[in-house]
Order: sequence, then structure tokens, then C-alpha cells
Amino acid sequence: MAGGKIRKEKGKQKSGPYQGQGLGAGGISFHKSKGQHILKNPLLVESIVQKAGIKSTDVILEIGPGTGNLTKRLLEAGKMVIAVELDSRMVLELQRRFQSTPYSNRLKVIQGDVLKTDLPYFDICVANIPYQISSPLTFKLLFHQPAFRCAIIMFQKEFAMRLVAQPGDKLYCRLSVNTQLHARVSHLLKVGKNNFRPPPKVDSSVVRIEPRKPRPQVNPVEWDGFLRICFIRKNKTLSSIFRLKNVLSMLEKNYRTLQALQSSQNSSLGNTDIGTDTPSLGESNGDQSMGMDDGSDDEMDVEDDDGDSDVEGEVSEFKDKVLAVLREGQFEEKRASKLTQQEFLYLLSLFNKAGIHFS
Repeated sequence: MAGGKIRKEKGKQKSGPYQGQGLGAGGISFHKSKGQHILKNPLLVESIVQKAGIKSTDVILEIGPGTGNLTKRLLEAGKMVIAVELDSRMVLELQRRFQSTPYSNRLKVIQGDVLKTDLPYFDICVANIPYQISSPLTFKLLFHQPAFRCAIIMFQKEFAMRLVAQPGDKLYCRLSVNTQLHARVSHLLKVGKNNFRPPPKVDSSVVRIEPRKPRPQVNPVEWDGFLRICFIRKNKTLSSIFRLKNVLSMLEKNYRTLQALQSSQNSSLGNTDIGTDTPSLGESNGDQSMGMDDGSDDEMDVEDDDGDSDVEGEVSEFKDKVLAVLREGQFEEKRASKLTQQEFLYLLSLFNKAGIHFS
């Protein structure tokens, strides 16, 4: 994992563009509750711009520009900056700061919630975001069309470490697998809390996200439903997870529904294989709900079953079908916390081949 660390600035701060910039005559108060933490360290700003690899022809999307400390360097490096800012006070400050400058015609400011905004075309995204929108924003960007070259985003440190975590790492989770299916993710910088005004309660990290091209040929809702089950208890064996009553009940319901739909379509359309193309089974143009855990423990409340507590007198043929899939791929004793991306994809393909779906 390549990267460095930006330490807090030492000594007395000098007045200048990074000291109180954007406060104006009346002053702008920053709201921690809204995730407003303005970059004040010019060395950090310069490092972010350098690591972004911006070309002079790039259109740059900046999310959360604040008072414009990073915006100025982005304008110097690229062709155009499109800044999305929710706070009307910050929007006015950005407009005031860059009006009557050579940059004024290369800066477009969009006021609004980035999660609800239809994003325009851009080559690179640079973002210092409120940490509470980290997961939904990440997946909004990953499903953006057309795909951009890369995103350089400031996250809460622990969230960033989950994004880049590898099989066997303590922080490896559903978020890690979901993100890395759609993008190459690398850690660039550790950033101390004192590089911001006001300082947040936690340290941060800068992460580089590069969407994979071509995009993975996986139904995103099916994939996320599958991972949700695998990570119910990420350190337990898959055999024990797929014996849980709640899991078996949900999968069997999906299985019966698919069979009924397939039978119905075969009768009316003639042997049409609906597979996972049926809308009710999770067709999506990029469902942004996938992976929207905050990176915390993936474990969920479920009804445990050691595998010997089927309803008395019943023999679960469906349960045997599920466990047979695990045996076929030799996944019975494996754990989600140690599975690679390719192993997850292979196991999902085995379930789908057996007619078992997760959405």
C-alpha cells in the first residue's frame, strides 16, 4: 500500500490564503455536525493535487469545496472545475473569491446535495466530503456514466482502511469486496486531524479510486445480496452461515418465486430463460444501496441453526441443495473474511447455476 503521511503544521500560523480564508468580513462559522472541516494546510492541498495526476485538459469535479483552498489549485492544474456545494454561504464565498480573476470562467458552482444531483461529465473527482456520506457517495461515483479516470477522496481513516482491506485483514468486510469489484482502490495519504479547520475528532486518509474498465458483468443487486449473507458472520464457516434458518428461508423463497415466474413465462412465451433478467429479481442500472454499510461490523442479528434443527419430521431438500453447492466448490470450511474476489464470484456462479439467487 503506497502512501505517506501529512503531519500537522507546527508553529504559529501566518496570515494568508489558508488562515481563516473564507471567513469574510462577517465570518463564516463551520458546522462540525454537517461535516464541515476545511483544509488549511497548503502542503496537504499540494500533495492531493500532485497525486491526482491532473492533466491540463481535465474537467475536475470537486465535491465539498468549502471556501476554495483546494479549488484554486485545481483550477491552476486543470481545464475546468465543477464544484458541488450544499451550503449557500460557501457558494457565495467561492463566487466572491474567484470573481474578477482569470479562473472565473473556468469555475462552475452547483449548489445542492451531491447525492441528489445529476452529475455532469468529468475526468477526475477530488473530494473532501462530510464523512457521513462516504459510502453512498462512493457507490454513486462508481455507477456514474460515463466512467471517469479516477477519484481522489478524503475519508475517515477507518473507512478508508476498509475500502483498501485485503482478504485476511481485520477490516476486510462487505464494503471492501463491493468496492474492489468495481474499482481499483489504493491508499495515498494519512492525514492528521489538525490539518483541518475546525479539526475533526478522527484522523483521515486520502484514497484513490479507479473504476474498472470494462465494468464487471455482475448484477449489482444480486451480488450485494450474496455478500450480505456471506458476511453475516464473516469469521464463521460458510457452511454454518448457509445453515441458518433465516438465510435458508429467504433463499428458498427466492428459489420458489423464480421457479414460478419461469414456469409462467415458459407457458406464455415458450421456454424463455429469464435468469436474473426478471425485474423483480433485482434488475438494476446501478443500485446505490449496495455496500452502504458504514464500514462497521457486518454481523447481523440472525436466528442461529447448527444444522440439526429443521422442523421436526421435515427433510429440507432445499437445504441439501444449498449445501451441495458449497461442497461442489469446496467452500464448506471457508470463511468470508479470507475469500478473494474471484472466489466470491465463483461461488455466486455455482449458486446461480443451481437456480439459487440472492435478490
